[in-house]
Amino acid sequence: MKRKIGRVDKVDFPLLNIKDIDIKIDTGAYTSSIHCKNVVIEDNYLKCVFLDKNHPSYHEKEFIFDEYDVKVVKSSNGQTQVRYRILTEVELFGKTHPIHLTLSDRKDMKYPVLIGRKFLLKRFVVDITKTNLSYKLKLKNEQKLLKKNKKNSKKTKQ
Repeated sequence: MKRKIGRVDKVDFPLLNIKDIDIKIDTGAYTSSIHCKNVVIEDNYLKCVFLDKNHPSYHEKEFIFDEYDVKVVKSSNGQTQVRYRILTEVELFGKTHPIHLTLSDRKDMKYPVLIGRKFLLKRFVVDITKTNLSYKLKLKNEQKLLKKNKKNSKKTKQ
């Protein structure tokens, strides 16, 4: 059964050490993308700077990838672009999934990460009336863990 996901959420990219990053679900987009600039190839390594002003530890941070490929992407206005693409992992609803992200300058966009239908297919059904379903579950689970740890520490002290 497919899990319900809302139109926007916050996710973690554990391999990139990025937590609680805003994403927008876009069923009109085939590929998923992440906001970055200064994408260059040096000595067969892909280098780029990820951007998100809301996350100081991630904003303007340089990333280096030794595995990447090139993908031709058609934008919503019909223009095609050649973009670099990385394979990483995304955490949604407490589960880690592999995801391909194209590197794109999204400076005019509200969300630094766009999740396209290739990733959503066979995993999720989109409910546009909902938001942050994965993030709310994450916070709820963290609260439960805190309460459990508090109880256990009280038992240990007695």
